[in-house]
Amino acid sequence: MTAILDAVQVFICVILVFLVLMHSGKDSGLSGAFGVGSGAGPFGGGSLVERNLNRWTVLFAVLFAVNTVVLLKIS
Repeated sequence: MTAILDAVQVFICVILVFLVLMHSGKDSGLSGAFGVGSGAGPFGGGSLVERNLNRWTVLFAVLFAVNTVVLLKIS
């Protein structure tokens, strides 16, 4: 069970890092390469995309925290 949760933790961590890098910041970060931070690109960069990006980031952050607590409790 620990091995499965460890693998899930790594997967969640990688996805969470990618989602955080997708956020447009002061310099428009990595999201500028995919067109999220600007009006150009296939995603449009509208507020709907940014809102969904925020929701996914929060979801994966909560999953990361819950999985961490579960791993600490069973080990």
